[in-house]
Amino acid sequence: MEFSLALPRQAVGIPMVRRALGDSLCSLGVTEECISDILLAVTEACANAVRHGGPANRYEVETSIGEGRCDVRIIDRGQGIVRVPEHYPSSDAENGRGLLIMQAVVDEISFDIAPGRGTVVHLRKHLDWDDDAVFSDDRVLAAV
Repeated sequence: MEFSLALPRQAVGIPMVRRALGDSLCSLGVTEECISDILLAVTEACANAVRHGGPANRYEVETSIGEGRCDVRIIDRGQGIVRVPEHYPSSDAENGRGLLIMQAVVDEISFDIAPGRGTVVHLRKHLDWDDDAVFSDDRVLAAV
């Protein structure tokens, strides 16, 4: 299953992404905990695209679900991140937690950064299935 969304660079689009992705994963029988982890990471990445994705007026979310995993790419046209933080910032810091939160809840995270042209955040999470999941067999899901 694949889908793409092009969204305005405004916070109002983030719940739309969460709804589309969360409902898709739920309908396939992915566990609630796994869905929560994916949605947390995607929310953080989308919030960064909204905040830092200028000067473009939109950002994109590309999702692929299959072969036992969920891959999400969040694409913006901003200046690009300078570096990925190595530890959590102090409790009074206003920024810097989002990337570390994403790293904590997905299996793989990578960044394709083109300074001045944008950032692609690629999130990958192995899917855990509910006991009664209709599409837990990857061969069936690959055919969807």
